[in-house]
Amino acid sequence: MRLPRIFRTTPFRLTLLFLALFAAAASAFLAYIYVATAGEAARRTDQAILREMRSLTGAYERAGVDALNQALIERAASERPFLYLLMRPDGTVISGSIQESPLEEFNGEPTWTSFRITEVDAQGRRVRRPARGLQQRLGYGEILFVGADVGEDEAYIDSIVVALWGAVVLVIILGLAGGVIVSRNVSRSMGGLIDVVTRVRNGDLAARAHVRGARDEMDELAEGLNEMLDRLERSMAGLRHAGDAIAHDLRSPLTRLRARLEAAYIDVEAGKGDAEHALATAIEDTDGVLKTFGAVLSIARLQAAGSAPNQVLFDPKELAADIAELYEPLCEDKGIDFAAELASDLRVRGNKEFLAQALANLLDNAVKYTPSGGAIMLRVRRRSSGEVEFSVTDTGPGVPEADRARVVQRFVRLENSRNEPGAGLGLSLVAAVAEAHGGRLELSEGPGVVGDSGPGLRVAFILPRAG
Repeated sequence: MRLPRIFRTTPFRLTLLFLALFAAAASAFLAYIYVATAGEAARRTDQAILREMRSLTGAYERAGVDALNQALIERAASERPFLYLLMRPDGTVISGSIQESPLEEFNGEPTWTSFRITEVDAQGRRVRRPARGLQQRLGYGEILFVGADVGEDEAYIDSIVVALWGAVVLVIILGLAGGVIVSRNVSRSMGGLIDVVTRVRNGDLAARAHVRGARDEMDELAEGLNEMLDRLERSMAGLRHAGDAIAHDLRSPLTRLRARLEAAYIDVEAGKGDAEHALATAIEDTDGVLKTFGAVLSIARLQAAGSAPNQVLFDPKELAADIAELYEPLCEDKGIDFAAELASDLRVRGNKEFLAQALANLLDNAVKYTPSGGAIMLRVRRRSSGEVEFSVTDTGPGVPEADRARVVQRFVRLENSRNEPGAGLGLSLVAAVAEAHGGRLELSEGPGVVGDSGPGLRVAFILPRAG
């Protein structure tokens, strides 16, 4: 027979485990209480019997057996909680509150014994109650026995034990009830998460886990799952968009490439075309297509790996200086003022090839969109937070604030850049490199409108502090 699901959950099993451990601990504690309480009661009874025995033997030593007998008669008639018996050397009874000694064999040495006495209760029933006593031989051979009824002590101890057992049973019952309630709540929360996983597995990427607002580990798990699903949905949407964008952006160069090859083929066949020029143009178009595919593959590889491979510790000034040396002649040819401010004594950890590609993309965009007579500034500096910042500032048309979050997505091109060559992957690659290094990309306005150009754009590529 299969148990209900709630009894097969991990919280309920843990509850049973803790209850078993508690029951074992409670049993050991109960045994200790019983032993300690019973032992203390027995010690107190024995001490009371010894004090009574010393008192009676003192009377015997002072005035003899007659005085002892008189004392026994008086004490037996009183409300003292003791049992007395005085016997001659041959064992015949002289006086006492019991009729015979509970010891069947007595060698004359002080001897302790536990026994039971028979009494008649208030309802007239005969009951046997536990008792304990000491018997010893006196100086002239008489035998004296002093005992005490310990029934009340044992009844008190038994009541304590019963109360403790009742407490243990109550705790176990409450613990089981609590385990069922906790298991039901956890199962309800986990059921919601499992339902979300099942829906996502069946293709519903819009499913999200409910966050209760309790700020416990279930909420943390739900928030983590939702964040993971958000990223998964964005990735899937990006893949779909990338496929559509690749098909859209590559259709034109591939169509143009085919048309040129076809026209060149017809011209060459007619004996009036320039085959070498047609092939060079086709190779140029093919290089553009391959460059687009290479950028897409680089972004996909970074996003799949989660972090940049082969990271080393190096000086960012040297990297920036090498890239600046490559782009300074391009700026001169286009009539753009180029300057670099590179701070010294900085250290970053990263993949130099990916970082160089990212910085080259920033400068390439700046050169592409900055008109003649404009300016570009490359900076490498340390922020107050300890992070290292690469920034490129230009005086081009800039990017409207509403579009800055969108331009770092793949294949996104603004209207003012449609006439420029490219596939809209430059900033996407830079953002992917930044994320793979634990950094971030920030876009802000440049130096403002200067003459007919501006407001410009400032792109900051920020890396965390090394170590």
